[in-house]
Amino acid sequence: MKLYSLLERTGFRRLAGSLYNVELLEVGRIPSNGPAILVANHESLFDPWIVALATPRPVRYMAKSELWKHRVIGAVMESFGAFPVERGAGDAAAMSRAAQLLGQGQVLGLFPQGTSKLRSPRRYHRGAARLALTTGAPLVPVTLIGTRGKPWPWRRPQARVIVGEPIEVEPGRPTVTTARELTAQLQQRIEHAAGAEHPSALRT
Repeated sequence: MKLYSLLERTGFRRLAGSLYNVELLEVGRIPSNGPAILVANHESLFDPWIVALATPRPVRYMAKSELWKHRVIGAVMESFGAFPVERGAGDAAAMSRAAQLLGQGQVLGLFPQGTSKLRSPRRYHRGAARLALTTGAPLVPVTLIGTRGKPWPWRRPQARVIVGEPIEVEPGRPTVTTARELTAQLQQRIEHAAGAEHPSALRT
C-alpha cells in the first residue's frame, strides 16, 4: 500500500475532494477502528477514490482480475491495496483474502452492483453480506450521488457521499436466505438515502 500512503502524504485526498466538490455527510458513522465493510452504489470509475474520502482509514478494494493481466497496472493496483477478483465466478480466493483483511481489523470497500456501466438491471450481489456473516464485520451502507460526471477545470461535479447507519451482523453460517435478506436491506438503505436527497439520483 505504498502508493496509497504516498498519495495521502501529498494531499491527494484534498485534491480529489476539490475536483468533485464532494460533500461528506454522516461520515462519523464509519467505525474509527476494527473491521468494517463499506458498501456503495457504483456510478463511476472514480467511485473508489470518492468513497475513500469518507474515512482517514485505508480502504481495501476488490478489483477485476483483468487488470492484473498487465503487470504494471497490477503493480499499481496492489500499491493502492487492491486485490483481484474473478467477477461472476464466486471467487473463493478473493473472498478468503477479504475475510483475512477483515480479521486483521481493516476496512473493505465493495460495490455489489459489480459495474458502473449504465445497464438495467444492475442487481446487488450477495458477497458483502456473505463476508459480514462469516466475519461479524458491520456493513456500512454508503450512497454516492453525482459521481458519474467527469471533473473538468471549468465544471466540477456536485457529488455527495452519504454514510448510513451501520448494520451490525452476528457471525454465523452465510445461508443464501440470510445473505439475500441482508443484501436487500443494504440496497433499500442506499436507495432510500439517494431518493431522500435526489429522487432521480440512482435511475439507470
